[in-house]
Formats: sequence, structure tokens, C-alpha cells
Amino acid sequence: MFTGIVTAQGLIKRIQNQPNYTTLSIKAPKGFAQNLKRGASVAVNGVCLTVKKGSTNHLEFDVITETLDKTNLKLLNKNEKVNLERSMVATSEIGGHLVSGHIFGVGVIKSINDRGDTKDLRIQAPAAMMQYLFYKGYIALNGCSLTVGKVLKSSFNIHLIPETIKVTNFQSLQKGDLVNIEIDQTTVNIVETIKKIMLEKKA
Repeated sequence: MFTGIVTAQGLIKRIQNQPNYTTLSIKAPKGFAQNLKRGASVAVNGVCLTVKKGSTNHLEFDVITETLDKTNLKLLNKNEKVNLERSMVATSEIGGHLVSGHIFGVGVIKSINDRGDTKDLRIQAPAAMMQYLFYKGYIALNGCSLTVGKVLKSSFNIHLIPETIKVTNFQSLQKGDLVNIEIDQTTVNIVETIKKIMLEKKA
């Protein structure tokens, strides 16, 4: 599990495509991998991946086809920056919301209003996700815990504060880029429970 508070950015150093998976080699900032053991979980752009080598700032992950198909990891290029977060421990401060690292799908950045220190983004989401998006609700984009702004028919707004822009790869994203979306699981459970109750009442 993660908190959705991105703590670092990593740099893609190598991408090796295999028949059924892709190996990503990422250079993490100094100190990020301290006491990080092989087999530990790290969120890369919000995707929960397993570390192949521990206690080194050069991280390696094997990404299966299923994960590549559902996320923006398939579009990564060498020297591109990705958001990194280590998995939470029992004593972690949960500054965002509980994030599993299991991506529902990708959204498209339709517009960016760059105000200098802050940014307003409009994200187009797949139709199936829109039923779970509510004003002031939780969402994770590229692993960042964020609050949903205005919700439209097929898109929603996000308002980024200076700290989020500074720490994450949102500073370099452009119109048309894809972002990984993880819907808040509690919201999903509530919506699905209500839908089930309503169907039972109609039956």
C-alpha cells in the first residue's frame, strides 16, 4: 500500500523489451533505496512494481504485458522522469489517501492552465470511470494523491499546488499526455453497493 505522496523522481536509464515483459532500469535519487530489499514494492508513476535488486539507487523492475497495456509505462522513453514512492510502513504518516498501485486505466490531459506556481489540468477519463468521480473526492494520478475538482460529462479538473508540481513529473507533462489513474477503492465500493441495492429494489 502507498499514501499517494510522491517523494522522488527517477530517471529512466534503460528499457529492455522481452517477448512477454519489459525490464525498466531507473536511477533513483541518492538515499531513496536505503534499506530497500529485493522483492519490495515501489510505485512508479503510481504503478506498484517489484524491485529486482535491493539497496541500490539503480532500480530494476520487470513489467508484464498486462500492466503495460493498462498504464502509461508502455510510452516511457530513456531519460524520461517518473514519480517514485516507496510502500508505506505501519508508522507512516498518511498525508494523502490509501493507494494500492493497481491502475484502473489511463486518462488524457485535454488542457493545462499554467499559472506559473500552480496548474489547472482537465483530464479526460474512460467512460467507465466517470461514475466513481465526485467533486472533492480522492484520486491518484501517476501515483499522486489528489483532490478532484469540477466533474464534467467525460472529464474532470485537477488543481496542482506548487509543492506537487515541484516534487513530481507533473511539471513536464503536456497536453495530450497520458496519466495513470487509480480510483479510490472506498468510493468504488460505495457506488457498487448502492447500485446493487437499487437493482434489488427494482427486482
